[in-house]
Amino acid sequence: MTDTPADDKGAPPPATYGEERRRVPEPESEPRLRRAEDELRARFAEELQEGEETQDRVAASREAIVELDHVSLAFDRPILENVSLVARRGETIVIAGESGTGKSTTLKLILRLLRPDSGRVIVDGEVLNDVTYEEALIIRQKMGMVFQGAALFDSMSVFENVAFPLREHTTLSDDEIEARVKEKLEFVDLDPDRVMDQLPAELSGGMKKRVGIARGMAVNPAIMLYDEPTSGLDPLTTGTITRLIMKLQRELKVTSVVVSHDIRSAFRMATKIALLAERRIVFFGSPEEMTASQDRYVQDFLGGV
Repeated sequence: MTDTPADDKGAPPPATYGEERRRVPEPESEPRLRRAEDELRARFAEELQEGEETQDRVAASREAIVELDHVSLAFDRPILENVSLVARRGETIVIAGESGTGKSTTLKLILRLLRPDSGRVIVDGEVLNDVTYEEALIIRQKMGMVFQGAALFDSMSVFENVAFPLREHTTLSDDEIEARVKEKLEFVDLDPDRVMDQLPAELSGGMKKRVGIARGMAVNPAIMLYDEPTSGLDPLTTGTITRLIMKLQRELKVTSVVVSHDIRSAFRMATKIALLAERRIVFFGSPEEMTASQDRYVQDFLGGV
């Protein structure tokens, strides 16, 4: 039997490695852990706030800017019956359909040039049905209109055509108006120094359409309305106008409503397509959804273009 050394009598057995670590923590380990936990909490709170802000931006982007709510209209015969559609912020809605189905009439309702017999027309949160003439003028300043054939003033130069809404609806100085006109002409890929002094009769059809778009954009509207913007144009010029409408959506987040017979152009530019037939909207959805639709009329319409 081995004797226990005198110095070790009554001493506890030596501690294991794990027990040593539990009894003698590193001096700064706990503060480091607390700092790490605080940093994680701060980062989590920041990410949560960013997520809420992103959701708010998404919600705002989905806000309805133009809305027809169960709208009906008749003159000597019914034109529209129970028509509903929504254009949300930054969307391009194309209204398609056969001739005489009420496409241009829909634009006139949005502009408050016509009043519906029933239902509501809402622009940027305001119901247009019962607004006064003066109130309608103020609301129209939120919208730019590009008419079929451009509808430029023949006796005015390109500069005066684009400057016209600025002189009518703003208090900009002459220098500011000139700068704005040049900016809009450049946006539609026209050389201001070359075209500003020209009359509409000196322009090609495509150039007239681009000047019409520049005039519609002049007051920086949130909404652009187009009536057959590619009508009568060759395929190359049609492509140019289509790209301009897409450029407005992409770069300026403009909400657009486009009346068009040109379904190929519509498929390129549209967020959604509303197909009018027999006084009603028979389809409302994305170009991809339209192509996949099994509805007989939709397929016949696509097959005929």
